[in-house]
Amino acid sequence: MNHSVHADRRARVARAIGPGGIAIVPTAPERPRNRDSDFLYRHDSYFYYLTGFTEPNAWLVITGDGRSTLFCAPKDLEREIWDGFRLGPEAAPGALGVDSAMSVAELDAQLPRLLENRDAVWFPFAIHAGLEAQVASWLARVRARVRFGALCPEQQRDLCAVLDEMRLVKDALELDTMRRAAAISARAHVRAMQASARMLRQGHDVREYHLDAELLHEFRAGGSQAPAYNSIVAAGPNACVLHYRADAAPVRAGELVLIDAGCELDGYASDITRTFPADGRFTGPQRALYELVLASQDAAVESTRPGARFTDPHEATVRVLSQGLLDLGLLDRDKVGGLEDVIAQRAYFQFYMHRTGHWLGMDVHDCGSYVEPGEAGEVSERKDPLSGEIIKNRPSRILRPGMVLTIEPGLYVRPAEGVPEAFHHLGIRIEDDAVVTEGGCELITRGVPVKADEIEALMRD
Repeated sequence: MNHSVHADRRARVARAIGPGGIAIVPTAPERPRNRDSDFLYRHDSYFYYLTGFTEPNAWLVITGDGRSTLFCAPKDLEREIWDGFRLGPEAAPGALGVDSAMSVAELDAQLPRLLENRDAVWFPFAIHAGLEAQVASWLARVRARVRFGALCPEQQRDLCAVLDEMRLVKDALELDTMRRAAAISARAHVRAMQASARMLRQGHDVREYHLDAELLHEFRAGGSQAPAYNSIVAAGPNACVLHYRADAAPVRAGELVLIDAGCELDGYASDITRTFPADGRFTGPQRALYELVLASQDAAVESTRPGARFTDPHEATVRVLSQGLLDLGLLDRDKVGGLEDVIAQRAYFQFYMHRTGHWLGMDVHDCGSYVEPGEAGEVSERKDPLSGEIIKNRPSRILRPGMVLTIEPGLYVRPAEGVPEAFHHLGIRIEDDAVVTEGGCELITRGVPVKADEIEALMRD
């Protein structure tokens, strides 16, 4: 990514914190996996958003006058033999566009000096374990110098409040990266669908991990650094477990497979779910339920446009699903009443228990408030008909061009009294990534088919 973009973001932070402010942003730590091996390293999203720097053991400091200082690992030719290239403080200003850079070994010595005579210190709250205590230790050293005329910041402010608003609306470069990530993930889903049908036709023993391997192959072949989250590959009844992970269960002809998987590319996530017949042919009940979920997604997509509320797609989904559950006999009208009763009493919750979407960006569940900031004080209360809990309602976020969200309705039918047996153990979810545009929304993940007939045709090839 062009580092002038990161410089512009740092300048926006400087303006937000004001002339007397100072912002401190660490990257993520390395995390041990076992005895002498670490998990694959992944930078902190806030830090990367402001620097484009992917090395561990680094900190960024921005002062209200617009100056940025990077603290990073020093050059060490011996360690670089083992761990790889380090940019180092000498090269960092030219490579990243920061004003200055120092060895991270200087952090504890320099931060108290940088904090002196500032009005407020900003850092991400509740993100980095121990950061609050570390800031407190630096402030204590500033206070120890008050006899020499040093002033200590009187306020500690949450930098997430500033950065979350910035990250919520994506710029053109971010959207380009997300479209490319979505295209890679779509190809991976196509590959897994076709592999499932082909292997079953050839008489192979097919397992969930076989399809997971197809996803991983396409992610890496497309240039992605890693999956954006733990892939869900759920065959048969496992599709009714929302956070199921790919395991060793058999993939059988006549059953459905639900895959929820997306890659991360250059720090940005994609998130796709498709549900398909393992052998490429929907049965009657499978198709009926699938068509209902797809119709509810169509309604949600139609509701995703500038000026709409974030909750509008969910409410559109619930209305279509509730009517369909009544029509298919999964909900008994004699027991639950009509459509408005189903919605009011949340009778659909037995089969649909999650929201229809979330923000998407650098994190798969991206940052950003779901409440409209200027209307947060407008609170009403209601009693949840299922839990009895008192819920505080605040006006939902107004959608604006450049926001990116998922649209992911689903139905999960577990055996229960009164539920037609033909639908037992069917779990269906359809998820696409939507960019809010001036005229509505753009689905950037439709490189993988979504209509039942198109899925069957794809799996025949």
